Amino acid sequence: MRTPLLATLAFVAIAAPLTAYCAGTMEVLLPWSRPAAAGTNGIGYMVLVNRGATADVLEKVESPMAARVEMHSSSMAGGVMSMKKEDRVPVPAGGRTTFGPGAYHLMLISLTKALAPGDQVPATLSFASGAKVKVVFTVSAGMGPPAMAGMVH
Repeated sequence: MRTPLLATLAFVAIAAPLTAYCAGTMEVLLPWSRPAAAGTNGIGYMVLVNRGATADVLEKVESPMAARVEMHSSSMAGGVMSMKKEDRVPVPAGGRTTFGPGAYHLMLISLTKALAPGDQVPATLSFASGAKVKVVFTVSAGMGPPAMAGMVH
């Protein structure tokens, strides 16, 4: 009888970082970051899900652990990767927008402290609809979200 309970508790412990953060029809999944030194720039990745029937736009991100947060997009042209600051990032109705390596991402400018694996970075995402979502980015030691880093496919 104890085995199913232990398996359930283990699953809950592993899935905890997968917690969704919600406000209105907007949901934020898998917010994560990478290690970075204090005073340098960090990065934020996540998936924005719009469960509503109307498109929305991410307009602003703030974190007490950075002097400012900028939204950027990455693109490849002629074998050269470039990065562009974005003032607004659309999230389609009933769809999702992914912030990940080689795509949209958040730049945490001038970190107030070093980020080590397991640390948490609070932030508030503000959308054109008026939704404000408070999230916590978990710093991963790997190349993906902490809960996914050890998975074998």
